[in-house]
Amino acid sequence: MQFPGFIRPASQNDIPAIDALLRAAFDGEKEVALIHALRRDGVMRGEQVIPLGDEIIGYYALSAFKAPAGWLCLAPVAISPAWQGRGHGRRLVSQLAAWADQTQTVIAVLGAPAFYAKAGFDAGAAAALTSPYPVDHMLLAGAGGKAPRQRLAYPAAFGGS
Repeated sequence: MQFPGFIRPASQNDIPAIDALLRAAFDGEKEVALIHALRRDGVMRGEQVIPLGDEIIGYYALSAFKAPAGWLCLAPVAISPAWQGRGHGRRLVSQLAAWADQTQTVIAVLGAPAFYAKAGFDAGAAAALTSPYPVDHMLLAGAGGKAPRQRLAYPAAFGGS
């Protein structure tokens, strides 16, 4: 039996496997188009993967918000459907949340509050945000539990600012 490898930065060689993972995890091309647009627009700040042989079974992308300056947006996050429910998503996101807290880099995510809270993100810290997306599903890491008053302006690839 093969076991997934250590989380590592994505490489150019991983792009076809990342695209395949996103298609499988999200049942379509929307997330693939999103990450290609983030790369093309020059706002991608990091991509991490969980490798398994020649496959990629886990992935996340970090892009730069237009505002506030220095904040990062976590999206998309994907785990291969065949590997979901085994803790790999929490491992991937928890490692990122720990890094955000250590470096005081604010990362915002829009997603399932119960999952992201277990992985180290804080919904309370996002309470004072305004966003083109529902703030009740917004969580922050790296904010030190503070509730900053900020308006989020997403990269153009997300379609809403």
